[in-house]
Amino acid sequence: MKSYWYGLLVFVLAGIISCKNDVSEYDASGTFETTEIIVSAEASGKILEFNLVEGQELSENKRLGVIDSTQIFLKKLQLQASQQALLSRKPNLNKQIAALEQQLATARKEKNRVEQLVKAEAGTSKQLDDLTAQVAVMEKQLAASRSTLETTLESLSHENQALEIQIRQLDDQLAKCRICSPVNGTVLVKYAEKGELAIAGKALFKVGDTHNMQFRAYITADQLSQVKAGQQVQVLADYGEDELKPYKGIVTWISSKSEFTPKTIQTRDERANLVYAVKVAVQNDGYLKIGQYGYLKIK
Repeated sequence: MKSYWYGLLVFVLAGIISCKNDVSEYDASGTFETTEIIVSAEASGKILEFNLVEGQELSENKRLGVIDSTQIFLKKLQLQASQQALLSRKPNLNKQIAALEQQLATARKEKNRVEQLVKAEAGTSKQLDDLTAQVAVMEKQLAASRSTLETTLESLSHENQALEIQIRQLDDQLAKCRICSPVNGTVLVKYAEKGELAIAGKALFKVGDTHNMQFRAYITADQLSQVKAGQQVQVLADYGEDELKPYKGIVTWISSKSEFTPKTIQTRDERANLVYAVKVAVQNDGYLKIGQYGYLKIK
């Protein structure tokens, strides 16, 4: 009977020692986290559509809801009508100066004809002087008309640009009435519902990039020399009941400041008071969850 209890005691002690040996294989422990983004309304108005449930998988820039944009759209139509009216007043430069150009061309021909007559002593100098003055006046009239029309066109062009800028501003406001997710991820929390009044800056939902997880662990000062950014390490996710699943990870960040060991975190040397936080990027296969516990193996 004594031998039975002695054997059982040896078995238990061996299990405890084995567990300690297993734990000693891990350099640090920590939890999985992800980048969380709180998406807020960019426009004010009634939420007309908001198809969203917590836990839903989202695609980047996919429309999830709509905020009432009736007034903005009507303002855009008004500006477009003003733009059309403005463009209808735009003069045709070539057509409006064509008559003056034709008159000037005729006067120049007449002047050339009289010059030939004067040279042949068949015309008078007065006729030539009159035509010369007439051509000069018509050239000035043509230049003045061209300048006036070009100034009018430039002014209308500037007015049209101003209207175009206002229309683009309204297009931007209309785009902000669409509720979209900025990243691929999972809905963590929903803060608003269809029919509520959205105000610019009001939180609508929280999304997390659960496809690309971060494992935050804490290492001692002695381990700093073994870790560097870009280094490949192994992360073991704890699924309970001694079930550990390995994942490949890349060290993306190492804290430059030490801190006291968090109460929920263990290090290889549990007596260490000051530790350094590190982040390891891990690709999620769908099983990793936010807040899940795990272990880090540096080598």
